[in-house]
Amino acid sequence: MLWHELTVHTTEEAQEMISNLLYEAGAGGVSIEESGTLNKVRDTRYGELYDELLNDIPEGEAVIKGYYAETVPMDAIIEELAPRIEELREFGIDPGKALISWKTVDENDWAHAWKQYFKPLRVSDRLTIKPTWEEYTPAGPEEKIIELDPGMAFGTGTHPTTALCLRALEKHISGDEEVIDVGTGSGILAVGAVLLGAKSVLALDLDPVAVESARENVALNRLQDSITVKESDLLSLLGGEGAADTAAGEMWPSARSGHSDAQQAVPAKPKAEDSLGVTLPVKVVVANILAEIIVLFTDDVYRALQPGGVYITSGIYKDKEGLVAQALESSGFEIKEVSREEDWVAFTAGKR
Repeated sequence: MLWHELTVHTTEEAQEMISNLLYEAGAGGVSIEESGTLNKVRDTRYGELYDELLNDIPEGEAVIKGYYAETVPMDAIIEELAPRIEELREFGIDPGKALISWKTVDENDWAHAWKQYFKPLRVSDRLTIKPTWEEYTPAGPEEKIIELDPGMAFGTGTHPTTALCLRALEKHISGDEEVIDVGTGSGILAVGAVLLGAKSVLALDLDPVAVESARENVALNRLQDSITVKESDLLSLLGGEGAADTAAGEMWPSARSGHSDAQQAVPAKPKAEDSLGVTLPVKVVVANILAEIIVLFTDDVYRALQPGGVYITSGIYKDKEGLVAQALESSGFEIKEVSREEDWVAFTAGKR
């Protein structure tokens, strides 16, 4: 099968937003390749070796590729995307030169070629991510293995934000916690939480491709009894006014509007028919999504947490750290820890 491959040369700062724009324009899959320069400060605490360049992409830049069906008129797609990418500058996000090109490729050239670069990765003291097609023997009984085939969904563990979230979960999962994973992607954080000792996880995502991928990875790890995956967002889960009537792509921006009582207590038990797999409020919420989205629903996370509960969030580029910190504190959270890797930031915040 032939596909059109659209390539955008941009910055690491803008990669998440541009990836989202490609999906909104109908991409059937998106790949992100960051600079492979050795000048980056890389985490080597778990024995990773970086002895050669991964690619020739200049430092701070990224190449994003979106894949569209052969019948899609690419000139129209580019005409739609170009002004939206440029518009990011108005929101303080620099897309760089934002060069756009496209060509036609065979499906096998992109759907599977990336797998040769995805190897078993030790991301924390106790967690190792193993792609399903690789052989790997754990170093000892304490090492937990996340079996993963991310497909087209975000979350392989190789991105700093995913690793930061997994390490934070390792610090704060002590056993028997109920967890909500907002924007679950491949389901990697949900699986990691249960392997670390969480009692149950509700994994949410608005993207049906991600929901399907997460369910497959939950099954790969035989955790169907502990993880419930739903195509939803946190606002809909909490029953926010108008949430159920809002188009999926527009749910997040409505998270703050019209909720002056946003921090009111959540009912002790969800409706039985919801089959959430967890009882609200929960002990831990984790969200690895865009900073611009995080700030829209910090009030909702506060409602979803028990007093003393923990909110772990990443997907935050360094220049958005202050924005997210302000939103967390405005919602009543106490920031307990800020972790960084490369140019990315993760917060661990507690409900007072």
